[in-house]
Parts: sequence; structure tokens; C-alpha cells
Amino acid sequence: MAELATIARPYAEALFKAIAPADAAAVAEQVSALAQVAANEQVRQFADNPKVQPGQVFDLMSSVIKGFLGDGSKNLLRMVIENGRLAALPEIAAQFHALVNSRSGVSDATIHSAFPIDAAQLPQVVASLEKRFGRKLNASVVVDPSLIGGIRVVVGDEVLDTSVKARLEQMKAALTA
Repeated sequence: MAELATIARPYAEALFKAIAPADAAAVAEQVSALAQVAANEQVRQFADNPKVQPGQVFDLMSSVIKGFLGDGSKNLLRMVIENGRLAALPEIAAQFHALVNSRSGVSDATIHSAFPIDAAQLPQVVASLEKRFGRKLNASVVVDPSLIGGIRVVVGDEVLDTSVKARLEQMKAALTA
């Protein structure tokens, strides 16, 4: 996987430098949509077919995307297709998103919860997590019943685990030590 990250980095950095800061959020959304299409196995098989021209792959991918593709996104897509790097597009999108987040001082947070979090409760949870981590967070919630109760939050390489499962594992370690 490190190879894909190495391949994706120059593309993500070039796109990041080529766009205006005000357009970053829109371009990040467009690149994420392109990455979802590129992750489709049938699209990759079509693109890998030697009889298919790069223009056909570009037309297919841009027609599948619902909404407007800006010049930066179109240029990125053309370069990725011409260089045979369509498989790297999801990693390019992830790295570009990280660059946009670092510029704006925002981090992505994944909240693993044993139970679904109500839409009314989520802003309160995010506010307390922002205070805890000291930065603005873009939160997404994943329901994980194996936690039994509580939440586990992953922000970059930081983890805050207040789940019942983690506490039981701590107790088990303390009792067997």
C-alpha cells in the first residue's frame, strides 16, 4: 500500500497547488466522487482494456459523475488516465483531502459507537471531542456493536477509547498480570 501512497502524493500535491484556496472544498468533493467511480472494478477493467482509448475512459468517468467537474478535477482525471494510474485515484483523493484539511486546520474523526448516535446528540459529541482534541473535526459515525457500549474515536493517529470493550480488556490485563 505504501507504493500507492508514493504514486498518489505528486498528483495530490500538484492539484492542491493548482487550485485556489476558496475552491478547495468543491474540488475535494469532485475528486472524492471520481475516486468512488475509479474504485469500481468494472470501470478499472474497462480502463485497462488495451482497445479502449484514454478519451473514452475520460468520457465514461466524467459522464458518471453527477454534477459539475472543474478544470482542476478534469486535468487530474486526464493525467491519471493517460499515465495508467486510475487505481491510485482513491489514494490521491485521500491525500488531497488531508492537504485541504491541514490548510483549514480541520481533522477527520471516525466515531465508532456501539449504538447509533441521534442527529440531535451528534453536535454535542463533536463539540466535546473538538475540545478534547483541540481542533475542528469532520466527524463520521460507524456503528460497531462489538464495543458493547461507549465510543471509540480515531483522529489521524490518535485514538480515544471509552468503550466498555476497552475497559473489559484493561481489567482482563490487570487481572492476568
